[in-house]
Amino acid sequence: MGDQKESLRKITHTLAMKNEEISNFICTLKQSLDNLEANSNRVQEDLESECSSLHAVLDEMKENMLTRIKQERASRTYELQSQLSACSKALESSEELLEMANQTLCSSETDGFTQVTASHAAAVTMAPAFRLSLKAKASDNMSHLMVDFSQEKEMLQGLKFLPVPATPEIQVSECQVCDNTVTVVWSLPEPDSKIDHYIIEHRRTNHEGPPRIREDYPWMVVEGIREMEHTLTGLRFDTRYLTFRVRACNKAVAGEFSEPVTLETHAFTFKLDAASAHQNLKVEDLSVEWDSSGGKIQDIRKDKNRTNSPMHSPARSALMSPKRAPTARPGRDRFTAESYTVLADTMIDAGQQYWEVRFDKESKAFAVGVALRSLGRFDQLGKSSASWCIHLNNWLQQSLTAKHNNKARTLDCPIPNSIGVYINYDEGILSFYNAKTKQLMHTFKTKFQQPVIPAFMVWNGSFSIVTGLQVPSVVQSGQRKNSGTSSSNASLN
Repeated sequence: MGDQKESLRKITHTLAMKNEEISNFICTLKQSLDNLEANSNRVQEDLESECSSLHAVLDEMKENMLTRIKQERASRTYELQSQLSACSKALESSEELLEMANQTLCSSETDGFTQVTASHAAAVTMAPAFRLSLKAKASDNMSHLMVDFSQEKEMLQGLKFLPVPATPEIQVSECQVCDNTVTVVWSLPEPDSKIDHYIIEHRRTNHEGPPRIREDYPWMVVEGIREMEHTLTGLRFDTRYLTFRVRACNKAVAGEFSEPVTLETHAFTFKLDAASAHQNLKVEDLSVEWDSSGGKIQDIRKDKNRTNSPMHSPARSALMSPKRAPTARPGRDRFTAESYTVLADTMIDAGQQYWEVRFDKESKAFAVGVALRSLGRFDQLGKSSASWCIHLNNWLQQSLTAKHNNKARTLDCPIPNSIGVYINYDEGILSFYNAKTKQLMHTFKTKFQQPVIPAFMVWNGSFSIVTGLQVPSVVQSGQRKNSGTSSSNASLN
């Protein structure tokens, strides 16, 4: 009896789910019908508008061409009428001269004949008829203004609906991810002169492969791209991947999206572990400010994917093998006394990582570096074997030093506004750069026996951290060039 009820309950539940799917599909079909009606009206209105525009263009061209014909006729009419008038007057004058000359010739009077004859001869010689050109100044041929619209007629007869653009294909081998930029390159199956622009969409994700139906991050849209490639700049990679898709658009319609492509955006991302901070340090997200009053209750913002202990690792995020499963760090108190320190919440146990720190140069003291998890609550950065750092001293006299194991080396370089920190855990390299110019300030060469954690110290000042950055290419090339010439821990004095 119980089994039959349970079976009926399951079947009923399945049918209810199916009914809900059908109801949703009915709503979708109704919406599609409404959209079809609206879209049909829209394209019909567009067609009428385009035809009206075409008629307007033809009417305007007709008026312009008629005006040209009228102007040409008026100009030639004036020339020919002027020439006709001049010829008529010359002919009239010539006839008068001829009549007067004939009368003289027929006269029988001899007195003064010679003088009159000479006068008439001079008048005849100067007759306007002798100065006239008997060639028409303007032609009556207007054939140069004839038209032949046969080609245009063929074009008009060839009018058809604008085809939907073909689907682009992203060329993964030509896409590049470096220096916090992503360049996406795509192609079309065949050239299409009707393409007006492209639309590219990208979405952050922590999942490799095709995009999932439900994602934590929305699609971001970039429109109006004229070339078949696009570069996104100024990115901070706080997820493991970026998914891209692109579609082509002509002046009427957009084509289908390309198959999504997921590109890896490896970068080191962490937050500050507020639970480890000295009570005089006010921690908010990735910023720290000196608080002389101290002891205030601070909001410790917990990330749902992290804990308050630095048990996460970039390497483990990529390779969660059973041998490298993370273990919780032993409980510890916050830093105290004169160790004005705060740690990150993510440890480093493999690979190359990079982050930047912007600090107040007026701080009385500031330090940035890495530390072992075993760093004592009273330990100051650089004053034990468990930490390496660059230290700014702004008390009495300003100085910048590299510190480790209570040894210091004064650095002969300008104090930057921000410092880039590069670590190659596997090769035991920790380097500090001017974050703006990428000039190398100092390199520690060691062998990390344990995972390390980004560590920071500030006294009477403030700083902020920029994470999600890839290792700059100039830093990587500089590291290869300077390999074997780095400073060592033993050289600190």
